[in-house]
Amino acid sequence: MSTTAEAAAQLIYPANVQANASLTTVKFLSSCFAGAAAGILGLENWLGFALFLASTILTSVCIYTINCRGRPAKYIQGGLTELVNPGQDNMFTFVLVWTLFYVYD
Repeated sequence: MSTTAEAAAQLIYPANVQANASLTTVKFLSSCFAGAAAGILGLENWLGFALFLASTILTSVCIYTINCRGRPAKYIQGGLTELVNPGQDNMFTFVLVWTLFYVYD
């Protein structure tokens, strides 16, 4: 059994990894809501993807300022690049929800 000092010295602390799963959930929900908004607003082509980009940046800024307190490398293994990366699964989720909520004229 590891002591507290040994656990703190580990590069990947299991409790922090588990807490980072909530960041993935926030990014996933952000892409779902952005897809629904793009579909309801009837956005097409690049305007829809611009909304996805804007929602990804807004979500990343909120996580950067509120959760990471301006130091993402301390809390996220990849640092700022991992925080801003939308992830392939979130892009596919955005497109799926966008097409499900799309309002035809």
